[in-house]
Amino acid sequence: MTMSEDWLARQFEFHRPRLHAAAYRLLGARCDADDAVQEAWLRLSRSQAEGIDDLGAWLTTVVGRVSLNMLRSRRVRREVSPVDDAPEPVAADDPEGDAALADSVGLALLVVLDALTPDERVAFVLHDMFDLPFQEIAPIVGRTPVATRQLASRARRRVQGRTTANSDIARQRAVAEAYLTAARGGDMQALMAVLHPDIVLRADSAATGLGAPRTLRGAAAVARAVLAGSRRGGPARIVMVNGVAGIIVAPGGRLRVALAFAIAGDKIAEIDVIAERERLARLDIAVLDG
Repeated sequence: MTMSEDWLARQFEFHRPRLHAAAYRLLGARCDADDAVQEAWLRLSRSQAEGIDDLGAWLTTVVGRVSLNMLRSRRVRREVSPVDDAPEPVAADDPEGDAALADSVGLALLVVLDALTPDERVAFVLHDMFDLPFQEIAPIVGRTPVATRQLASRARRRVQGRTTANSDIARQRAVAEAYLTAARGGDMQALMAVLHPDIVLRADSAATGLGAPRTLRGAAAVARAVLAGSRRGGPARIVMVNGVAGIIVAPGGRLRVALAFAIAGDKIAEIDVIAERERLARLDIAVLDG
């Protein structure tokens, strides 16, 4: 007897939360996870569902394959796109939603997963987080089960090592929040308190006005420049820029300026102000604030 579409839809909805959780950990963005889950539904609706013994595992495998293709395509675009032709980075369609999801998954883990290769990420996430056996993951990544086990093991070591190295992300975020609050409020004293006395601020040519200095040294000089600039800036938010805490300004959803911090203890020791289009296009940015 052929399964009814209504029954199939109910079964899919039962598995949707788990599928979306897997896709989000694999892809790191809610819009991409939505696309992967929707593609899984389309493939299920076109399949002979009566012959599927374990629907949950089958759907997880499909999401894994779709996500792997998206990860590989994403990496190829980053590697081969000419810098001059690269589009300006665009902020997430729903940054508040992505930030909430990131908090539930673990901000540090999302940053670490981005450092893995697509195959490592799929093997690690599907096995270590979703208990899919290596025999079922192997066809997804095109490896033998033994090679897939090695992929997951290598990813696990990298995750453990980088998680230790990034264990201060919460501290970095707190420092960045103190900086942003002081800058927004025009509070010179609070801003000075979060800047290292010997701080160095470096700005590229696109970030400075005519005749403006490219490098500033000392907390007082940097604080004055930050407060002057904050009056002209657009909406800002806290992010990780190439793995370190920072801030972006993206009016209308288009990235215009990025600040990357070097933090020592609870003070900002360096600020790199980036506004050149080519440099912005090469940045790896992960949203932190909610």
